[in-house]
Amino acid sequence: MSDLFNPSSEHRALRELVRSFAEREVDPQAEASDHQERFNVELFRRLGELGLLGITVEDRFGGAGLDPVAAVIAHEELAAADPGFTLAYLAHSMLFANNLQVNGSDAQRAKYLPDACSGKKVCGMCMSEPGAGTDVLGLQTAAVKKGDRYVLNGAKMWITNGAVSDTELGDAFLVYARIQGQPRHQLSMFIVEKGFPGFSLGQKIKGKLGMRASTTAELVFEDCEVPAENLVGAEGDATLHMMRNLEIERVTLAAMSLGIARRSIEVMNRYATERTSFSKPLRDFGQIQRYISQSYAEYMAGRAYTYYTASTMRLDAPGHRLDSDGVKLFTSTMGKDVADRAIQVLGGYGYVAEYAVERLWRDAKLLEIGGGTLEAHQKNMCRELRTTERIL
Repeated sequence: MSDLFNPSSEHRALRELVRSFAEREVDPQAEASDHQERFNVELFRRLGELGLLGITVEDRFGGAGLDPVAAVIAHEELAAADPGFTLAYLAHSMLFANNLQVNGSDAQRAKYLPDACSGKKVCGMCMSEPGAGTDVLGLQTAAVKKGDRYVLNGAKMWITNGAVSDTELGDAFLVYARIQGQPRHQLSMFIVEKGFPGFSLGQKIKGKLGMRASTTAELVFEDCEVPAENLVGAEGDATLHMMRNLEIERVTLAAMSLGIARRSIEVMNRYATERTSFSKPLRDFGQIQRYISQSYAEYMAGRAYTYYTASTMRLDAPGHRLDSDGVKLFTSTMGKDVADRAIQVLGGYGYVAEYAVERLWRDAKLLEIGGGTLEAHQKNMCRELRTTERIL
C-alpha cells in the first residue's frame, strides 16, 4: 500500500530535508522574529538555496518542478517551526511563483521566475483592498490602457511580503485590477515591480495578533505605470487565474494548520508525560487524556483529507473547489483548537513563550481568516454541493 503522506521516495526525501532545515534553522529564530515583528530575509533566501521557493515551478525557469503534495509537505514541515515565516514563504512560492508559472507567458516566466526561485527577489500577490476582502470582485483598483502602458490607481491592503522591512517594498507583485469598462466579474492581473513610477509602500501593519514573522503592508498605486507586456494573459482573464490559484493556496494554508497542530500535540504530549500532579503524571488524568487523544485524531483526519486532496489536484486547471475549501475549513479551526488544548494542558507554562504553543495559537487564528474566511468556505461548499446527488 502506498504512503498517502509520502507517495514516493522523492517526497520522503523532501520531507526529511525540510524537517531537518526547520528544526535546525527555522525554529531557533522563531520566537525572536515573532517578538520583533521581523521578516528574516536571510533565512528566506536559504529556502532558495534548497530549491523550495519555486517548488512547483518548472526547472527551466529555476524551479523544482514538483507537485501539490510536495508543496503540502514543505508547508506542513516549516509551519511546525514558525508559521509566520511559512506564511511569507507561501505568499512568495504559491501566490506569486506558482501563479505566474501557471498563468504567465514564457517571456514573463523567464524574466521573473529565476530570481523568485533563487530568493534574489521577494515577491507576493495583491488582491485584498481596504474595502474588498472576501468580496474580491468588489475591488476598486482600476487600470486604464494608455499607449504601450497601463496606468493603475488604487490601494491594496493586508499584503504579505508587501514590505521587506519597515521602509522597503517587496520586489515584485501580481496585482489584480479591473480595466476601465470591464464588467464586475472580469478582472485582469499585472506584474508590478518595485521602482515602477507611482508604486509605493503605504503603511506597514504593526501589532498583529499573530503571524508576526511575516510582514503585512498596504501598497499604493498612484498613476502607476505598468508596461503592457506585464499584463498576465488577456484582459479580463484574471478571474480564472484567481480560481486556479486559490485551490493550491487553500490546500497549502491547510498544510500550515497541520504543522501547527502536530507541533502542539508533540509539546503537550511531552509535557503531560514529564509533569506530575498529585504524585502522578498529568497524562494519567482523564481530562488530559481527552485533550491529547482528541487532538491527535483530529490532526490525522485533517492530514488525510489534505494529502488526499493534494494528490488529486492539477495545478493548471481548477476543479477541486469543494475539497480545497473543505480542507481549509476543517484544518484551520482544528489547528487553532489543538493549540488551545495544548495551552490548557500546560497551564501557566502554555501562556508564555517558552513552550511555543501560545505563539502557535496566535498564528493559527489567521488561518480562519486569510485565504478565505470560514464563512466563505461554507458558502462555496454549499454552492458546489447544490447539484450533487451522490458525494462519491
